Amino acid sequence: MYIFLKIFFSFSLLRTALAATAEEWRGRSIYQIITDRFALPEGADPTQCNPGDQTFCGGTWNTIRENLDYVQNAGFTAIWISPVSQNYEGPRTPYGDPYHGYWISDATKLNSRFGTADDLKALSTELHKRGMFLMVDVVVNNVMGLTTDLNDLSSYMFKQKSQYHPYCPIQWGNRTSEQDCWLGDLKVPLLDVNTEDPTVVSAYQDWIKNLVSEYNIDGLRIDAAKHVQTDFWPSFCSAAGVFCIGEVFGDNIDEVASFQGPDALDSTLNYPMYSALTEAFAIPGQLNTSAITDTMEIYKTKFKDPGLLGNFLENQDLPRWANMSSDPQSMYNAMVFNFMSDGIPIVYYGQEQGFNGSADPWNREPLWTSGYNNDTTAYKMIATLNKLRNFMINSTTDTDTDWLHSRAEVLTTSAHGLAIMKGDVISVLTNIGSPPQNLSTAVYTPYPNSLRMTDVLSCTQFVVGSNGTLSVGYSKGGQAKVIVPSDLLDNSDLCGHVDEVEQQSQGQLASTAFFELRRPSATASYVFLFGITFLGLLCTAVGV
Repeated sequence: MYIFLKIFFSFSLLRTALAATAEEWRGRSIYQIITDRFALPEGADPTQCNPGDQTFCGGTWNTIRENLDYVQNAGFTAIWISPVSQNYEGPRTPYGDPYHGYWISDATKLNSRFGTADDLKALSTELHKRGMFLMVDVVVNNVMGLTTDLNDLSSYMFKQKSQYHPYCPIQWGNRTSEQDCWLGDLKVPLLDVNTEDPTVVSAYQDWIKNLVSEYNIDGLRIDAAKHVQTDFWPSFCSAAGVFCIGEVFGDNIDEVASFQGPDALDSTLNYPMYSALTEAFAIPGQLNTSAITDTMEIYKTKFKDPGLLGNFLENQDLPRWANMSSDPQSMYNAMVFNFMSDGIPIVYYGQEQGFNGSADPWNREPLWTSGYNNDTTAYKMIATLNKLRNFMINSTTDTDTDWLHSRAEVLTTSAHGLAIMKGDVISVLTNIGSPPQNLSTAVYTPYPNSLRMTDVLSCTQFVVGSNGTLSVGYSKGGQAKVIVPSDLLDNSDLCGHVDEVEQQSQGQLASTAFFELRRPSATASYVFLFGITFLGLLCTAVGV
């Protein structure tokens, strides 16, 4: 019996220790999907989805699963999908229908619009077979209603008045008001859940533990995280047992940073750097590159771990980059920063297709109108950046010196650009836009004279000059450069550095096999536990 207990205890520790941790997410790149807008079932009419109608267009968890090649071929190693919980069901609201998934009614039930429990499990299983992670958006702060009246709570997870804060409009800038008062407006109020109530805390912990376990979820994106007190999050995320990244909307670095750490969340979306990138690169705009360098410097002391922040240029709450900036090179340069600096790169579906919708609902276009074109400049650039990033992560594994854990540093800054270095990768970025200009940037590197280097985006060769100088010109326009010592690219399959296909295939098979062992299905776990329990009873019966 002692042997049985020891085996059982060891299995329990293994299952906990192998949860999808923040450290495992550090090396991922994420493709963000609004389930309703990613792909249609076969036979559906692809012309009947106008974002302005603010209604359902037909995307499901199954259609995501059926189109994962498009995501994986761009090099992404995780997807983030919109909330899976049951939403408001009733007459159309002044702001349309809850196609986006954020108008929660009962978190403990699935949204039947997007599929069944088996469909969500099938998506999770397929991702894990591919070695990819699943991140699910969750809404904790509020539920959706058409009135401020708390007398009828029968359709919600929480059915007692005491489990909600009384209605009040938010006074922005007042932390207490932002956390206790209601989001939305009087047309579509979002009832604020009382997350200080012990019954709420306990119920949410039970729910998230079961959700993660049942569907093998690897990470959580938490909507409106700053509207819940920070001390709610550690126990909630501990119950989930996976990486938690929260939305803390705004560019106030102190406020955003206060939500990362052992007393809050693992990470936050990187809104301050998003603001800096728009200030530096959007055309027309301020073209102030010091916004980036200043933010990078502040991060050194403000954030517990900048390497876990979620870097983005677009999401469902912001205008598309192409709506704000008239020059496509501005997005490409900003995009390189997000992939090649500190943090986890996140790409909102359609960014790779150059979608240009303005704010909600126009930034929630159907992806199928693009024909899933994998030949756009942005798609190909993302694929290259992901390939390099994944290669650098997998080829340097010493956490004291590896690329992933190294801190990005500024090498050069000027009015028309900057150069940063992370590990052995130098990224030279500019805000001059597409037209050729008689300009150049001198980048002072730590590399020796005559070292041969390669820009992986254009496969152009560079040679380091005296005093470690690299000179980057813009006679062909303001194209970003991602420059790496050429000999470090061996076996990368980048710019003629041929990959050892057989060796890589074996490695991928081994990785996939380990991943499937690491993330057993709920059914497999129950079968194993039943078997090990039966073995223990048998051992007891025979006196072992």
